[in-house]
Amino acid sequence: MTKTMRKALAVLALSGILASCGANQTKSTSEVNQSKTSKMTNKEIVGTFLGAVMKQDTATMRQVANADYIQHNPFVPTGLEPFIGLLPVLKEHGTYAENVRMFQDGNYVFMHNIWKNAKPFGADEMVAFDIIRVDENGKVAEHWDAMTVLVKETASGRTQTDGPTTVEDLDKTEANKALAVSLIEDVLMGKNPSKIGDYISSEEYHQHNPQIKDGLTGIVEAVEHLTSQNNMFKYTKIHKVLGEGNFVLTVSEGEWNGGKKHAFYDLFRMKDGKIVEHWDVIQPIPTEGLANNNGMFGF
Repeated sequence: MTKTMRKALAVLALSGILASCGANQTKSTSEVNQSKTSKMTNKEIVGTFLGAVMKQDTATMRQVANADYIQHNPFVPTGLEPFIGLLPVLKEHGTYAENVRMFQDGNYVFMHNIWKNAKPFGADEMVAFDIIRVDENGKVAEHWDAMTVLVKETASGRTQTDGPTTVEDLDKTEANKALAVSLIEDVLMGKNPSKIGDYISSEEYHQHNPQIKDGLTGIVEAVEHLTSQNNMFKYTKIHKVLGEGNFVLTVSEGEWNGGKKHAFYDLFRMKDGKIVEHWDVIQPIPTEGLANNNGMFGF
């Protein structure tokens, strides 16, 4: 990884998702000060912070984020001031992000994003999941992410980010989170793979992993192919499960491509007690050139 790419990755990791900061979710420094007497949602807090990043409004950034902002992107040092020092990289490369989805689970805000003009990251366009934790004082406190190259041609014909974005069934959030955990434990961790039909709909299953076709049969074909190549991925630990209504994001650790450790971010959409759609980002876990010792997980 080049020095330029590492600098750009630093900006990516610290800024999370910039394009999510639409006018309806961003506030100026004066508005933030006024908001001390009015409660902002965690989505609004995150949007305010990231809007300030886009505008390079360091005063607002310092207002809404902790000085000891904890970073889990392995190429970025922990702390707010190192981040502020890297902001010019965004402007230099014209790099920006488009937010596709934003959800909230308690003090965590999790997002699905497309990065444009992302050559410093290694490709023209990248897909990412970002998670930001807001602490009990309403401050941006911690960040996790994973990213991968955006692929133009996919096995299903779908993109890595298209599909529904509207949250439904808020009363089913916990049941849907449990469904996602059961799928990973039984199928992806190998406890009881034959139960896959209990979790994934046989009537409707939209797949956004670029290498897998739609439908339950698409998963079976992919597993058979990877197994024949002695390259089947193996999930070993679930680190975090976040959900809002019919959307659930799981963050897992595992092995793939010759036993190399990877981070697996999987976003599921549920309907009527079944998983009907899936998006993911799979990123190798680096062991060299690390800028912090926080690890990619540490929830």
